[in-house]
Parts: sequence; C-alpha cells; structure tokens
Amino acid sequence: MLKIQKWVVNPCQECTHVVSDETGEAVIIDCGVYKPGERKRLLDYISKEQLHPVRLLLTHAHHDHLYGNDLILEHFGLYPEVHEADKDLMLHMLPLRIKEIYGDNYPYSIPMPQSYLHSGEIISFGNHKLKVIHTPGHSPGSVVFHCWEEKIAFTGDTLFSMSIGRTDFPGGDKEQMAESLDLIARRLSDETIIYPGHGKKSTMGHEKECNPYL
Repeated sequence: MLKIQKWVVNPCQECTHVVSDETGEAVIIDCGVYKPGERKRLLDYISKEQLHPVRLLLTHAHHDHLYGNDLILEHFGLYPEVHEADKDLMLHMLPLRIKEIYGDNYPYSIPMPQSYLHSGEIISFGNHKLKVIHTPGHSPGSVVFHCWEEKIAFTGDTLFSMSIGRTDFPGGDKEQMAESLDLIARRLSDETIIYPGHGKKSTMGHEKECNPYL
C-alpha cells in the first residue's frame, strides 16, 4: 500500500510529495522545498521512515516545483526527471525565470536532468508502478503520474480541485489543456484520488461532477 506524505511549501504554496511503500523505496514528486525548515523536514521524514528514494520526478519544469532538487541530488544522488517536451523549458527558460525572480540572490544550484520521461513510461519503485500520462497545456511537458492499482494520480498543475493550471505562461496552450483534461477524465476512474501540485486532494468523480473546466 502506498504511503503519501505531502507538504505545502515555498512562497507559491506548492505541494511536495514523498511516495513510498512497504519496501521502503520511495519517489519524490515535485520537490519544491525552499526555506531551510522545509528542507530539513523533508530530510528528517525520509530518515525517520528509513526510506530509500530512487527517483526524483517532476510533473513539469516550473520553478516552484523544483527548488529542492539540489538537496535531493546532494543527499541521494538523484537527478530530476521531467518529460522530454519540457526540455527547453528546463534548460533555458528556467534559469532565466529564477534570475528574474531572485536576481543574484538565489541560494541553490539548479540540477539539470540526465534523462527525460516519455509518454506511457512506467516508473517502478518498491512493489508499485506509476504510469506517465502526457498532459500538455500548462506547459509543453506537463504530466500526470498514475498508479492504476491503487487508483491514485499526481496531477501537478494540470488539474486542481475545482480548477486547472494556467495556460498563459510561456509554453502554455488552452486547446492542448482542454484535450489533456478530456484525456484524464476518460483515463482515470471516478474513484481515483488526485493529488494536485497546489491545493487539496480530490477525486476524479467529484471533479467530473463539480469542476467547471471538466
């Protein structure tokens, strides 16, 4: 059974998730920890639970979802993994955006991927698997990580509780977002619990019934 630890972190109130199972293996999804206390809490949790992180996954390459990537590389030797369609965003636009926000005062390094995720890819850890569902719209390489066995999905900034991610950022696309929402509405069962990149968790059934964007 999956154990999901969530923290709401950084000035953007982003949701960082550590997902583990009975084997102790774990994946870290959207490591946005920024403040020293946030970073310490994450490391303390991993140590206390005796977890072994094996993958550092990004639902997309926006700055608020990856402030803690240097921490994970330093302590666990894991490089971030993002969908290949966000490669340009990660390599070129991300450093410029962080420079725009923080000037020369950004306190951390920005690790870059050594490999990229692909649509339909299966990510294995412990006794569980996550499937990569490509959902462009918020960014070209936005994805949902879906555990079909336990009916759980990490939807990043594609789908929120009662809302969706913005499409007016560079690389965003309103028509692609509509297609992506239709895809996950068809792909994910009503019982599927969604864990968004911002805000509270929900179910696909609730979102299909009440979310005005679906």
